[in-house]
Amino acid sequence: MAYLAIISIREGRKAGFVTVVGIAVGLLTVSILVALGLGEIISNSPSAHQILRIVGFLYLLWLAWDGWKNSDQMTSAQAHEPLDKQKHFNRGLITNLLNPKAALFYVAVLPAFTNDTTPITAQLITLSIIYVSIATCIHILIVSLSSQLKPLLSSPKRSLIVSRALSLLLVIVAIWFFITTRLG
Repeated sequence: MAYLAIISIREGRKAGFVTVVGIAVGLLTVSILVALGLGEIISNSPSAHQILRIVGFLYLLWLAWDGWKNSDQMTSAQAHEPLDKQKHFNRGLITNLLNPKAALFYVAVLPAFTNDTTPITAQLITLSIIYVSIATCIHILIVSLSSQLKPLLSSPKRSLIVSRALSLLLVIVAIWFFITTRLG
């Protein structure tokens, strides 16, 4: 969510929305893989979980670093460059593919809402689609609200301060992610 705010403030609503699409595809991919059994494998393999956890942590730190170093490089010429949709989509996608919390959510929470009357895989996929839809609505709201701040940040100094503050927030989120995803 912090990353969505950074992108929306710095690069605008369109960039934020493309990132949301990547996030939604990532969440849906993880949910389908979990419904097909991959989540169980990851949750039962400490080494697979640890690798995913470390790579996810490092990726979040890289996103924070990228936001920090680019916060003072945003010129008016860059603001008029064409939107790199693929870059934003990929970042949203990768962020969720490397998130073991998403897989653990699908493994730990969704089965509580299933029953024995229909196949479990179909139920998990249906519940996942509902979850991804709700999460996507929340992400769209974050992009919409954050992008409204862009005109207020037309001053390079204010823009720099906010971008760097959000980058620091992303570092805090990465550390929180790293601490809360350890096993045992």
